[in-house]
Amino acid sequence: LQDGEYLPLGSDLAKRSDARIIVATNQDLAALQADGVFRRDLYYRICDQHLHLPPLRERLEDLPLLLHHFLEKAAAALGRRRPTAPNELAALLAAYHFPGNLRELESMVFDAVSNHRSGKLSMELFKAHIFQKPPASGMDQPEPAQTETASLTFPERLPTLKELERLLVDEALRRAGSNQSIAALSLGITRQALNKRLRKDRCRKR
Repeated sequence: LQDGEYLPLGSDLAKRSDARIIVATNQDLAALQADGVFRRDLYYRICDQHLHLPPLRERLEDLPLLLHHFLEKAAAALGRRRPTAPNELAALLAAYHFPGNLRELESMVFDAVSNHRSGKLSMELFKAHIFQKPPASGMDQPEPAQTETASLTFPERLPTLKELERLLVDEALRRAGSNQSIAALSLGITRQALNKRLRKDRCRKR
């Protein structure tokens, strides 16, 4: 890396190389260096130019373009016409945190396209994956995921249950782009139940 030289296998004579080395990682190299796991001298040799690519959850504005790309890719790979995605699908995906990053989105799209029959692309498999619920149709069910334990940080004064409920509903609506159906799904309630809570909140504000 430093001198641009290498030893071919079985040779004692070094040769010159003008190869450009590109490396990638999803690890925190600063933390690994601090722990003594990753060599600092190696880091300085490979980090002449650094490009940080944020995970999908930090650039959700790219979702419509990525969704279109993966639909095209899945349709071509499966020898099918590209299905039309419902308008609500982008809002549904934007409310998800994508622990599996781009590969998870691609896998979800391929699964949905492979099970698609006609009309608009169904959202059932996406919902099943995101909310870990069996799809409404007779499609194969995804493997159950491990349950994540939520961790919350509270202020000195604990919010009341009504305040906490309002904050939770507001956050669900924000993540769902104000789509009440998707917000209700993420909260584990029906849209009618969410509407009832929103009406009560509007009445209290009057």
